Amino acid sequence: MTATAPVFSGARLRTDLLIGDSWSPASDGSRFEVTDPSTGKVIASVASASVDDARRAVEVADRARHEWSRTSPRERSDVLRAAFELVIGHGEELARLVSLENGKAMADARAEVTYAAEFFRWYSEEAVRVLGTVQTAPAGTNRILVLREPIGVALLVTPWNFPAAMATRKIGPALAAGCSVVLKPASETPLTALAIGALLQEAGVPHGVVNVLPSRRSGAVVSAMLDSTPVRKLSFTGSTEVGRTLLRGAADRVVSCSMELGGNAPFLVLADADLDAAVAGAMIAKMRNGGEACTAANRFYVHESVADEFATRLAEAMSQLRAGPGTDESTRLGPLINQEAVATVDRLVTDAVDRGAIVRTGGHALVRPGWYYAPTVLDAVPDGASILREEIFGPVAPIVRFTDLDAAIRAANDTEYGLVSYVYTRDLAAGMRVAEDLQAGMIGLNRGVVSDPAAPFGGVKQSGLGREGGHEGLLEYTEDKYIATAW
Repeated sequence: MTATAPVFSGARLRTDLLIGDSWSPASDGSRFEVTDPSTGKVIASVASASVDDARRAVEVADRARHEWSRTSPRERSDVLRAAFELVIGHGEELARLVSLENGKAMADARAEVTYAAEFFRWYSEEAVRVLGTVQTAPAGTNRILVLREPIGVALLVTPWNFPAAMATRKIGPALAAGCSVVLKPASETPLTALAIGALLQEAGVPHGVVNVLPSRRSGAVVSAMLDSTPVRKLSFTGSTEVGRTLLRGAADRVVSCSMELGGNAPFLVLADADLDAAVAGAMIAKMRNGGEACTAANRFYVHESVADEFATRLAEAMSQLRAGPGTDESTRLGPLINQEAVATVDRLVTDAVDRGAIVRTGGHALVRPGWYYAPTVLDAVPDGASILREEIFGPVAPIVRFTDLDAAIRAANDTEYGLVSYVYTRDLAAGMRVAEDLQAGMIGLNRGVVSDPAAPFGGVKQSGLGREGGHEGLLEYTEDKYIATAW
């Protein structure tokens, strides 16, 4: 493989490191291969950043941030708006790139790219709303001015499951606030991040404000940047286990952290639920990105009176999904990210079945090139099954039947995670009461999707810290400065 891959945006897609104004190989020449999970075949070779590269990127970002932080909010807004237009304009190319390295179906990939672009548009509008406050001190002796200033260099670490949207969800507010960034994308899916870096250059982002460092040496590279004095912000999306490790590292230098970590989302179907809506919502909540999403519905608590019909309808809908390569337009379910993911899903399904769960459809890996698991519905899953405790990250829907709503809510809350929960009921008042009782940062009430660039995305308990999206996401990249004065 050469250092460049197929055509993108009228130029060659870069597969080297973006540091400052140049695309360069790793300092020690290291590279790693990117594979298509639909086939297991290599599709590109990408530079693998070293610790020296990481430190250099932080230095470049630090130099660039001084000028960028002094630009007008309108100028930053215009650059982000241009980035939005470019992502939309190259949406089909980006979607194909996402599908190639991630495996998701093209319909899913197109939806992700549109979602990703919206973060640039939203934060182009928010860039002019980094508002401070002025008030009179209660004693009347002076004025209290509070300014919101950019926090500094931001280290952004993104996962493989949404390679476009997780990058823009972090880059957008950071740039709007006046911060410079170093983006470390997941090594499974670096190509999309590199493409977005190129588009940001084209949009007019000054050199050094956005740096992109793919690397197989993730731990050492991220630690080196976290230890660098200019880095004042860490935004991480990934597993709770890795998040804990990064929080310990950030504590040494008291670095501000935003953490979007694991999930184990319950999906409650009450006795009066509209089953057409509930099944349609379940297919979205469960099968977005083939179940490889932190927001994916993991545990379906269904009232006994409607459980048979719900399970039958969900199994029928799941069984209709055509599995295949993501780039095939007829595909509705792409592969999992790698063979390890298939093995993990199969272990959870096997454990549930051994404990008495009933397979309504699927329940096995698919024998074909690539890493596929059949869309699966398990009914009557017992309490002790591992699948109810662990994040599945695959196309499996385990159903638990209940008769007592309070007990179902207790079971839904019985997890270390608290990212999102879903509730279906025709009774809005009952739905709101359940929503208030559920321990989660986000609730989908009669909706199978909660993500929106205009809304604060994030969890409670061990699902994370801070929020992304909305005005709250912008404030994560600012610090308050209080000035006491009188006039």
